[in-house]
Amino acid sequence: MSENIISDDLNAAIPSFFARPHVRQEVIPVAGGIPIGIERVMNPEVGIGGAYGTWGESYDNTHLKDLIEQRLAEPLSDDEKMNLAELGFVNRHHIPYLTDEEHLELEVEVGSRLLREAALANGWQPSEVQAVLIGMSGPVADDYVEQICRRAGIPEGALKVSVHKACDGSVGGLNLALNPGLATAGQTNIAEELYGKKVLVGGIEGLSRFTSRTRDKSALQLFGNGAGVIGVIPGTTMKFLVGKDHEAFDEEGVLAVRMFYPHSGQRISGHSMVEVSQAGPSHIRVAGLMHEPENGDAIAMAGPMGMVKLFVRTGVQVVSEVYQSYQRLMDKLGMPDKPIAVAIVHHANYKINKLKEKHLQREGISFPMPWLLSEFGNVCAASNMIAFLRQLPSLKPGDHILFDGFGAGTYYDVLAVAMGG
Repeated sequence: MSENIISDDLNAAIPSFFARPHVRQEVIPVAGGIPIGIERVMNPEVGIGGAYGTWGESYDNTHLKDLIEQRLAEPLSDDEKMNLAELGFVNRHHIPYLTDEEHLELEVEVGSRLLREAALANGWQPSEVQAVLIGMSGPVADDYVEQICRRAGIPEGALKVSVHKACDGSVGGLNLALNPGLATAGQTNIAEELYGKKVLVGGIEGLSRFTSRTRDKSALQLFGNGAGVIGVIPGTTMKFLVGKDHEAFDEEGVLAVRMFYPHSGQRISGHSMVEVSQAGPSHIRVAGLMHEPENGDAIAMAGPMGMVKLFVRTGVQVVSEVYQSYQRLMDKLGMPDKPIAVAIVHHANYKINKLKEKHLQREGISFPMPWLLSEFGNVCAASNMIAFLRQLPSLKPGDHILFDGFGAGTYYDVLAVAMGG
């Protein structure tokens, strides 16, 4: 997306996701019917496919204001209205108020459909899937991944990993699936366990449910529902090159998020804020500590400048370190001029991503960072996987791709991979 179309005219330029020609739209029979749209993507050259989509009514930037005012029972003042087109967002998808039981049924059905479609996009039956890693900011149930796998027809013995690192969740899951260096003593080395197996990795974010519990007007305008799941065979269709994870606690609560998942809530100096636990016989939970809102709200955003400090400065540092490791590896392999074909960056908002790109260029680091998610809003852990699937048709065997995940907490996962095929 070029800067010259980031304007109020964007609403007319980009239609709703549901209007895309390859989206299959159906209705989930919950609360009178919730629309869902899913698009399958497959690149046979690299041997990778997947599925992505969203659910709920589609609200463009004009009609979103009406929904928010209805939920808050008060108008948005002019200084509270965000220029969403300038931030790269045209639509996001929301559901009505539901009971807890309806939320659970809806999101289990959404998740199971995405898993089945992603498996089929790769030419796999769900019964062939050997592991599922899903990032979620606020799961509707502690055993959500187990429930969606069971309904999708994925074997009970398949490894399930729930990754709760906010917007970094899906790239955190991919890093775990590919990078054997992330394992710690006494814990399963997930990458070694999954090498050569059929693995689904993604993010599923029911953020309309999540943000319905907040009165934060920025959060209500930015976030929406979305999901993306890809299928990989580690070491074959996607090969790990270099990568790292990084954490830096959000001391000021610039992006404070309530932890709707098991975590001790303790912060111990010198120890990771991420707790890894055995949640079931074949279920591992990876849960990151969050700076939670003081008022018990679901989410609280302090302002744009704090977001820049959190996500741009530290994010540039982490990407730079991984890129330097990548260059050293290429030198060692005798391919010093091998470029990063594209960077798949979390879509926090367009301005953050452009600023990050500008700072990286100052460090002498340059690669394409396309903006690909205008019809979704910020969909947290789902965004990297949706962006990858939208870029997937143009990738070639042997291309090197950089995944850049970051989010509240604050957590970062950055890795470079080689496409197989």
